[in-house]
Amino acid sequence: MTQHPHVLVVEDEAAQREVLGYNLEAEGFRVTRAENGEEGLLCVAEDAPDVIVLDWMMPNLSGIEVCRRLKISHETRAIPIIMLSARAEEVDKVRGLETGADDYVVKPYSVSELMARVRAQLRRVRPATVGQVLTYDDIVLDAETHRVTRNDVALKLGPTEFRLLSTFMEKPGRVWSRDLLLDRVWGRDIYVDTRTVDVHVGRLRKVLTQNGGADPVRTVRGAGYALG
Repeated sequence: MTQHPHVLVVEDEAAQREVLGYNLEAEGFRVTRAENGEEGLLCVAEDAPDVIVLDWMMPNLSGIEVCRRLKISHETRAIPIIMLSARAEEVDKVRGLETGADDYVVKPYSVSELMARVRAQLRRVRPATVGQVLTYDDIVLDAETHRVTRNDVALKLGPTEFRLLSTFMEKPGRVWSRDLLLDRVWGRDIYVDTRTVDVHVGRLRKVLTQNGGADPVRTVRGAGYALG
């Protein structure tokens, strides 16, 4: 069971791919590696990452084309893409960014700088995973200290309920299906029945309302759950 942020590395040079993967894993990320554009698209379809590190110059399907396809799809357009390229000219940077890349890093690059850029993108899409404090109405979740309060009263949550709440609070209003919650909260490597999600949402609701506050978790019939 994990909530480690998931980074997909799409890089055709094996040595570069392994160095990136090693350093990202050392930072605590879950890493998927792809050696070409086609494999990268397949990886996204099978297990959508939180951030993609994408090389521009790859045979057959270039990084620019991979980026274009991901950004025109409603399902994947919100995934941040960090483009890697030996092209240092301003016109190339502009082309990469206009294609949809969220950041552009010129090779050779500093690994520590690239790690910082990955974390910067995560702060935007999954702030709880990088220790930020999340708030929703009177609920405050501190991912770094693992504390939750409601109306300034501390709440005791189990680890699964904490991960559920942080997932909800990262995207208030978003409707999460049970399958999506299983992937995000429990991880794809663990088999858990979807009814288990209902049990833990019930436990989360009980804690959130134990001092009389309204239930902030909304059940969307036939779809899943949402915060607010």
